[in-house]
Amino acid sequence: MGSRSIAPRTDLPRDASYFVAHLRAAALAMRTAILAGIRASSTEELSRGLEGGARLFPTGADPDHLAFTMIVDPIDGTRELMYGKRSAWALFGVAPPPRAGRRPTLDRISVALQAELPTARAALADVLWAARGAGVEAETHDLREGTVTRFIPRPSPAATLRGGFAAISKFFPGAKLAAAAIEEALFLELLGPPPTESPQVFDDQYISSGGQLYELTVGHDRFLADLRPLLHPSSESGTRLCCHPYDLCTELIAREAGVRVTDARGAPLSAPLDTESPVAWVGYANETLRRQIEPVLHRLLQERAAD
Repeated sequence: MGSRSIAPRTDLPRDASYFVAHLRAAALAMRTAILAGIRASSTEELSRGLEGGARLFPTGADPDHLAFTMIVDPIDGTRELMYGKRSAWALFGVAPPPRAGRRPTLDRISVALQAELPTARAALADVLWAARGAGVEAETHDLREGTVTRFIPRPSPAATLRGGFAAISKFFPGAKLAAAAIEEALFLELLGPPPTESPQVFDDQYISSGGQLYELTVGHDRFLADLRPLLHPSSESGTRLCCHPYDLCTELIAREAGVRVTDARGAPLSAPLDTESPVAWVGYANETLRRQIEPVLHRLLQERAAD
């Protein structure tokens, strides 16, 4: 892979380039295996996930003397990839080890890498990585020629949502009406009634949190919010599918690129690195958009909570 211009991190046992090199190799091996599986297997084979939960390496290691924590989502966006609709992503985050029996949180991740898992028809696939305070790096892999081209991801500098892609996630039944109502009220207040038949904002529901962060990072989307934990009916006895920490373990990449990523209150994401905690999150392509949107969004959420 060659050298990487990533500063070392003092809160991990090795510098960031060590982790990037190993994560990149693992991600590319996964991509090769998954592409082969797509071509050889049924969609149901691809949908079989890994058993969840924490594991210690090596087996029998002392939980009080670990070197680091790694959280992984091997296929984020499985359903889109299963049906050849859109890329999924392999997501990796590295954080300090647990302390006093407490897991590190999303805001403690020091190194992150995400690799595109493309559909069988795709010709290109991207890999992005970042270390805290060292910016973001990325490369595009030509799957036909075997070449790799470096690039710098740049979020949208737009000062308005008008004419761009922006959305509140409404992937599944159960919270669609609530999400759409907040979205309609938000866009109406920010942009006013549509003056013509031309759409003011375009909606793109990418069923992959890593994919959504990528779209913000490379400038395709201007605003995204996944508020499912706040919108599901509290009267339900069971839980519905929502975002978890492993889905967002690469949000460091977006932040290092300049994207503003927060929780529903406007604070940094701070959920523990587990497989169960529900996470609501909001992403703004730049600070100008955050200053416009965030106060209105917070007020609408407060009004909904008060009803």
